Amino acid sequence: TSAVFYGTPLLLAALGEMLTERSGVLNLGVEGMMLMGAVAACWTSLHAPGPGWLVVLEALLAAMVVGGLTGLLHAVLVLTFRVEQIVSGLAITILAGAAGFSSYLASSLDLASRPVPHRLERLDVAGLADVPLLGPLLFSHNVLTYASWVLVGALWWYLFRSRTGLHLRAVGESPGTADAMGINVIRYRYAHTVVGGMFAGLGGAFFPLAIIPLWSDGITGGRGWIALALVIFGFWRPDLILVGAYLFGAFSSLGLTLQARNVQVSSQLLDSLPYVM
Repeated sequence: TSAVFYGTPLLLAALGEMLTERSGVLNLGVEGMMLMGAVAACWTSLHAPGPGWLVVLEALLAAMVVGGLTGLLHAVLVLTFRVEQIVSGLAITILAGAAGFSSYLASSLDLASRPVPHRLERLDVAGLADVPLLGPLLFSHNVLTYASWVLVGALWWYLFRSRTGLHLRAVGESPGTADAMGINVIRYRYAHTVVGGMFAGLGGAFFPLAIIPLWSDGITGGRGWIALALVIFGFWRPDLILVGAYLFGAFSSLGLTLQARNVQVSSQLLDSLPYVM
């Protein structure tokens, strides 16, 4: 259950990166985009008016918008101004990173002054959350986790069963051939880089809204880099990325699980396990 919970932000960010890379663009700015999404979600939860469910929805939308704008910045740099993709991605992560723009915004907006009031709550689907084993595993997650499962199926269909997905794969694998077929390569790359940024922002929003209720600099803890590795680990396929995300999520949650059972293991060793994996 912890693997699913902690794997959800990895899954969302990796799905976005998969779309970006399928279009032929490498985005090393995932970590920065996740942090910007986390800032947007945290601020919205603290200040947006309305009932709790509406504020959470607004926070998720704000994270997607900010992540998409950061993805648009990457697209403009690499597609319009022809900046080296690795340089652009690293620059965005440094700019928005734990010691960069996200921290500046969090400090100037005083996001760490109090806990996030409106969060993603765990659901009890059909009253089955208390069923042994399957209840906690399948029927007691929050709405964003369930949305990520739907996204996996939708993106699999999009990539391998739709004409647009076929065009996307052609753009990523053979842009010259795609262009000769009349496919607008630049338009596909722009669109999927922006959508990838939106997914990364959504993954970042999961941290203040579900995992850590109080803002801290670098709240995503480098998970953007794990999401990058996860795309390769899953062979750029949504179904395999799902499996990999929960595997990495299990390692990410192992420290907390062992501590809850009074098993004394070095926290630094446990924190390094996802990267060793």
